[in-house]
Amino acid sequence: MFNKHTNAVLLLADGTLLKGRAFGTLGTAKGEICFNTGMTGYQEVFTDPSYVGQVLIMNNVHIGNYGVSDIDSESNQVHIKGLIARNLESQFSRSKANGTLEEYLIKNKIVAIDGIDTRALVAHIREKGAMNCVISSVEYDVDILQQQLLSCPDMDGLELSSTVSTTQAYDLGDLDSPIKIAVMDFGVKRNILNCMIERGTHLRIFPAKATFNEVSSFHPTGYFLSNGPGDPASMEYAISTIQQMLVENKPLFGICLGHQLLALANGISTFKMHHGHRGLNHPVKNIITGQCEITTQNHGFGVNPKDIEANDGVEITHLNLNDGSIEGIRLKDKPAFSVQYHPEAAPGPHDSRYLFDNFIAMMK
Repeated sequence: MFNKHTNAVLLLADGTLLKGRAFGTLGTAKGEICFNTGMTGYQEVFTDPSYVGQVLIMNNVHIGNYGVSDIDSESNQVHIKGLIARNLESQFSRSKANGTLEEYLIKNKIVAIDGIDTRALVAHIREKGAMNCVISSVEYDVDILQQQLLSCPDMDGLELSSTVSTTQAYDLGDLDSPIKIAVMDFGVKRNILNCMIERGTHLRIFPAKATFNEVSSFHPTGYFLSNGPGDPASMEYAISTIQQMLVENKPLFGICLGHQLLALANGISTFKMHHGHRGLNHPVKNIITGQCEITTQNHGFGVNPKDIEANDGVEITHLNLNDGSIEGIRLKDKPAFSVQYHPEAAPGPHDSRYLFDNFIAMMK
């Protein structure tokens, strides 16, 4: 390991202090701490724009043992603020890898700490809830680190999608396809786009703050609302645009943040979850078909079930079998639906990719 002789510390907002070893670039990083239960797919997770502003615990014992590869990235950069793990590996076994995890983290200026009992730390977060934290391999004075924590914003109320969205609209897929999808980029992952491109569509990806007039001038067959970071309730600009889209009665599909925004556009509130859902193994029941899906998830906010019960125009389609939280909705009088989890599942199982087929069928 490049920094194997350098100490690092992790300080949580509740005063918990842990000591480990430095990995990646030397420095200080702060953000909201969260955990992912996936055993594989770490590079896809690191490059998911939905992780902006977060310090990530990878709960599997070994991270980095198959190296990194350009084909595994979900965006053009690493989005996590910092990384926490039990064993971060500086060697890899995959012959097609482009390099080591540590080289990758240093290149992307990511501060990391290993040698942490991540299972105990995850248990602590599950009990106490998500909170801000700071990692440092250059500063060890607890008083100074606590002062740095005070300047770290809370995720609740934070608008982040506009910071990761494209700045200009662009086209992908079959430009001659009769199926034209307007994609609202709130922090979209590459494999979400790939799942629609593989189904023979023409995509135009719009900035998060694109107006309805700008988007509708594309004359799309349907609208797609992407995943992304931050508090959905802070995105009034997107909620207003979605309400205008719904008036057109064209097919509309939302994933993760897009799911929450569809709910907000229909008067259903969202809330900050105690510690969120992140991983590749979350069981979800499709209550329309009765079938169970093993899903990939990454979200720290949820949709309020009481508001759905009081809304005659919206029905629940999917439920989380771990905690009963809302995982999918659809509108009763419009061709619009959404899911809280990630059906593109990169990484993860492909149980839910039928949702893209359903969206295409609605447009046909």
